[in-house]
Amino acid sequence: MQDLLLSYYGDDLTGSTDVMEALELGGVATVLFMRHPDEALLSRFADCRAVGLAGTSRSETPQWMDTHLRDAFIWLKTLKAEICHYKVCSTFDSSSKIGSIGRAIEIGRSVFGQDSVPLVVGAPQLKRYTAFGHLFAAYRDRYFRIDRHPVMSRHPMTPMDEADLLIHLSRQTGLASGLLDLATLQSASRSQAFDRLVENGAAIVLVDVDSRETQTLAGKELWRTRRPGGTFVVGSSGIEYALLAAWAETATVHAEPRFSPPGVADRIAVVSGSCSPTTERQIRHALTDGFDGIEVDPVELVSESSEHAIARAAACGRASLQAGRSVIFYTALGPTADRGAEIDRQEGARHKLGRGLGALLRELTIEQKLKRVVIAGGDTSSHALGQMGVDALTVRMPLPASPGSPLCVAHSSIAAIDGLEVALKGGQVGTDRYFSAIRDGLGG
Repeated sequence: MQDLLLSYYGDDLTGSTDVMEALELGGVATVLFMRHPDEALLSRFADCRAVGLAGTSRSETPQWMDTHLRDAFIWLKTLKAEICHYKVCSTFDSSSKIGSIGRAIEIGRSVFGQDSVPLVVGAPQLKRYTAFGHLFAAYRDRYFRIDRHPVMSRHPMTPMDEADLLIHLSRQTGLASGLLDLATLQSASRSQAFDRLVENGAAIVLVDVDSRETQTLAGKELWRTRRPGGTFVVGSSGIEYALLAAWAETATVHAEPRFSPPGVADRIAVVSGSCSPTTERQIRHALTDGFDGIEVDPVELVSESSEHAIARAAACGRASLQAGRSVIFYTALGPTADRGAEIDRQEGARHKLGRGLGALLRELTIEQKLKRVVIAGGDTSSHALGQMGVDALTVRMPLPASPGSPLCVAHSSIAAIDGLEVALKGGQVGTDRYFSAIRDGLGG
């Protein structure tokens, strides 16, 4: 491959496509692999200047990370990209037991042999902001400190009860940390202050971002402090937006992105494992706009009778698709329908739920010759797409109305899957008519 600007590991699939979208919008050709590619697969994307690896660490334990995440970082390091990014959700939801960002930083710092790891979470493009170390996020055109956010403060797996990100991280790692705050970032002594934090022993340096202007300054620091052989950094897709601003100023990237409209799909299939109120509104809207809804019992889907649950759902979906109608399979309609407590009685059940939805979607995609599908739910997407036989994804078209959830193209050795258009939507992403817009090719 040509010299890589960036490699990355996404802690879930929707987060991984979020990064790919940001890079493609900036003119950086990018491929996202579902697993470590062999040389033959890697060579098919030799023109790319960024390479991603989709992961599941957001829903995994630190013990899982010690093996699987370390192996992933070791492989990414062999690519020798200028920057290697561990991508986390812009809401930073994590804990010491599940999706530990602190543990991921420890592993990456060890693999790359770095004293200090830069951290950027703010992403104005996604309405996420950090100010003096505190994270803020939008919800329905209002802005909340993350520990008061109507959704993320009550996340079923990793509720965010602390807005100060360095305090939040201190519950997950013993590494010392420091903050390059907004005032210092915008001062003439920005770089000296960054270097001083590192010299004084900050193993994690959080850089505030609350606007496009401070994002550009953060990007300059990330690019300035890179090391030969690749620098390990952590954060949201705000990392990419920050770097793209720096690359634009230095003419590092020259390509202009070009995307053609995908057009209308006669019918699509959607699977959703999301309990988000955002997804609930999107499903309810779709059911008034030509979609058939099929509820799938999540407890049965993770039980010993899961094959029967999939078969029943497939039969219902088949009838709708054969009648020319789009269909949505969902395991919940909003947070009040969340049955996570029942599901979690079985170890690994949430992963199994995603795999079950993926198996259902694969069966109908192949049988009904579908050309476009959607998977909703950040944790769901990683495990569902793993059942689809997809080797890699590239961007078909970004969706300006729903940043972070591009329409992708699947690359697969399975003929019926190769070329499939796939949209992967996190729980908080998209307007109310997201599913309808994907069907109609209108951009989310």
